[in-house]
Amino acid sequence: MEKLGEYAFSTVLDASYDEAISKVTDALKKEGFGVLTEIDVKATLKKKLDKDFRKYVIVGACNPQYAHRSLQADLDVGLLLPCNVIVYETDDQKAYISAINPVSALGVIKNEELRKIAEEVSTKLKRVIDDVAKG
Repeated sequence: MEKLGEYAFSTVLDASYDEAISKVTDALKKEGFGVLTEIDVKATLKKKLDKDFRKYVIVGACNPQYAHRSLQADLDVGLLLPCNVIVYETDDQKAYISAINPVSALGVIKNEELRKIAEEVSTKLKRVIDDVAKG
């Protein structure tokens, strides 16, 4: 697993783009996340701008229990939800996967309860990336 500064966790798989999306979705489910949104960036850019782009998806993942706790701690935290995970096809036909680090994302809000929740969610998202990288 690579660490992009402090804001994300990532890995590259020797797998197809579609296979990687499936693995990410399964790994998220194992950690209690559901997928709220799936934004197909390639299709959107083609439709809106008539521009070609690599295969790229933004997966909006949510763990309802953590979302509820976070919203109880600060209603404005909804601006930073859900947790985003990206999957895109690299130039050499591999799958790049990256997940936001909630500790960094929620660090803009100075709230001790949110920091604790972010650390718990961060641990889960690290496991998602590790799980996908393993297999």
